[in-house]
Amino acid sequence: MRILIAEDDPTSRKMLAAVLRKYGHDVVETANGAEAWEELQTPEAPPVAILDWMMPAMDGLEVVRRVRGMETDCPPYILILTVMNQKSDIVDAMDAGADDYLTKPFDPEELRVRVAVGLRMVEIQAKLASQVVELRQALEHIKALEGILPICSFCKKIRNDQGYWDQVEEFVSKRSLAKFSHSICPECYEKHYSDILEEP
Repeated sequence: MRILIAEDDPTSRKMLAAVLRKYGHDVVETANGAEAWEELQTPEAPPVAILDWMMPAMDGLEVVRRVRGMETDCPPYILILTVMNQKSDIVDAMDAGADDYLTKPFDPEELRVRVAVGLRMVEIQAKLASQVVELRQALEHIKALEGILPICSFCKKIRNDQGYWDQVEEFVSKRSLAKFSHSICPECYEKHYSDILEEP
């Protein structure tokens, strides 16, 4: 999985990237919040981001706020990594839109499991987004019959949206998945074929 990290301290960034690569992840490294924000706006942006809170150019929480303001079906899972460990700090980070919070110095195993949670969330989110697309496509193929339908009292044709009159079968077929199989009801059979019925 591709993971973006934003850390201004070169040593910390190198160590964080090494741990993530050890666990098999493809790491995209950025040195500040502005670089991270630029990367997260690209179409191929990593689905998981680990951001340091205190960074030059743009801090981690500002990046989070901007990302949460984006319109997307698949927003990234964002973990804030910082030395700030007060409960109020955690609340501020979560209020800004962070999904998780990890304090420095981090334990590699704790980082691993927290990233694993993020990956599960990303997978669930991707499946839901895919299902939404499928539902939208299905709705495009199904046209509902609703409202008042102008129908001729004599020939039973229905006036369409363009003002033309269609046979009932044609009108319904265009607006639903219904298929017609013609037959003759008993009343019409008797009305139109009464001479046949009267034959000995």
